[in-house]
Amino acid sequence: MSGGQELQLLVNGAIFTGDEILPKREVLLADGMIREVRLASRAGDDIEIVDLEGGLLAPGFIDCQVNGGGGVMFNDQPSPAGIDAIIEAHRKYGTTGLLPTLISDEWTIMSDAVQAVRMARSYNVPGLLGVHLEGPFLNPEKKGAHGAEQIRPLDDGFIELIAGEGLGAVVVTLAPEMVPPGTIQTLRAAGVKVCAGHCAPDEGQISAALDEGLAGFTHLFNAMPPLLARAPGVVGAALADRDTWCGIIADGHHVDATTLRVALAAKAAISEGRMMLVTDAMATVGTDLDSFQMSGQVVTVADGRCTLPDGTLAGSCLDMAAAVRNTHHLLGQPLEEALRMASLYPAGFLGMDDRRGRIAAGYCADLVLLDGDLNVCRTWVAGQPD
Repeated sequence: MSGGQELQLLVNGAIFTGDEILPKREVLLADGMIREVRLASRAGDDIEIVDLEGGLLAPGFIDCQVNGGGGVMFNDQPSPAGIDAIIEAHRKYGTTGLLPTLISDEWTIMSDAVQAVRMARSYNVPGLLGVHLEGPFLNPEKKGAHGAEQIRPLDDGFIELIAGEGLGAVVVTLAPEMVPPGTIQTLRAAGVKVCAGHCAPDEGQISAALDEGLAGFTHLFNAMPPLLARAPGVVGAALADRDTWCGIIADGHHVDATTLRVALAAKAAISEGRMMLVTDAMATVGTDLDSFQMSGQVVTVADGRCTLPDGTLAGSCLDMAAAVRNTHHLLGQPLEEALRMASLYPAGFLGMDDRRGRIAAGYCADLVLLDGDLNVCRTWVAGQPD
């Protein structure tokens, strides 16, 4: 944000710092940043006082997988206006930073999407942290809702397309077994976070991917073989590796709650802070749509599920505030951990945890105010209230 922003003092609320919940604290904001977290004090005449009315102030949520929102699919509107509409829809649910996510599509759409992100970031669109390209270099046998006609081998020029300045954080989901050896290492050298998803690698293939610098796993359990007694596969590798992150969709439909509880415990035993919430949200978030188009097919929305005509799940209706509530209430995670899974951990995955995911001096003033039922009351992005 521009300099000279009026000082804001947020008072009369509890503060989740990223580590603990502290009662009766005040947060001073200036120029899009958190200047100070302090005990109650007398404010000066030049400070705008904002009453939190007893709510819980937490770091704003960060969503690394957002296909759409507000009636817009990124694939259908790969433009700054489309990105802005998606961001605005998700901000209502506490998301203050996200990666618009393009599912497998034609080269021209991929190029348009990347250019749109560069352009939107040059306009300083609030809340835009980068881009996620989910496909098209996937395993056709694990395509999920991706159009089979769009799944293909690695394109010439792909690395050139996503390299260079101006995109922010870049995440690419691919099937390790479907790309040439060295691809992940090359992408990593270009600053890309590579995740395994829509895949079925064997033990040697996933091991090689980890050696090359695989950063994480996209919507763990979904569109990948299950963990078996004598075939741990990609799920086993994800839970056993201490350095990678796992995105999970905690909507009560994509993965059974018991399975997620076991996965959270298993990963935490190896390395804490590596399980993050994602929504995999579709155009429906922030709307009352009961259907929409995706990859030339009609997606029906009913009972909290987005499905293709054959019953295949096609993304979700989930918003990040609901994911936090589900993680706390259905998965039994402490509130502090649920909030970290929506903020600090995705910030860590993106390499932004030195400036996002905490309420502390020197961090971005990206904040969400929650009531006692964990509903969103208000948000701030770079210090600007909604």
